[in-house]
Amino acid sequence: MSRIYSHRFTIPADAIDVHRHVNNVEYLRWMQEVAIAHTTALGWPMARYFEKRCSWVIRSHFIEYLRPALLDDPINLLTWVSSMGERSSTRKYLFWRESDGQVLARAETAWVFIDTRAGLPRPILDEVRAAFSLVEDEAEVMALVEAG
Repeated sequence: MSRIYSHRFTIPADAIDVHRHVNNVEYLRWMQEVAIAHTTALGWPMARYFEKRCSWVIRSHFIEYLRPALLDDPINLLTWVSSMGERSSTRKYLFWRESDGQVLARAETAWVFIDTRAGLPRPILDEVRAAFSLVEDEAEVMALVEAG
């Protein structure tokens, strides 16, 4: 499985706001969905986390909007884990439009690993840590974008 997860989609009409571009709330929703899809592809669907009585919760998001995404734009959303500490992890995202290769937005989420019973941070399980290969250099990601 690739260290960089890719999800392709076309901007739907219900994502468009009064300014005729994608509403910022949609970016957050897509970030959460692609993070879940990536961890599932690596063998960690939500059910497996819950069996182990652990999960991830969000501490913070950062999104830098560079260009608007418009109705019917073909989007490729890339995500990867850039760092992993004892109890937290940083996941990054890159939204780019496939038709012209333009980067639309960069984002990152600080995730905290928790014990689902106590609702408190806990050390990341070794088997979870082993599932994720870190991508610390964004140059690797940009090479994918440039390759189209």
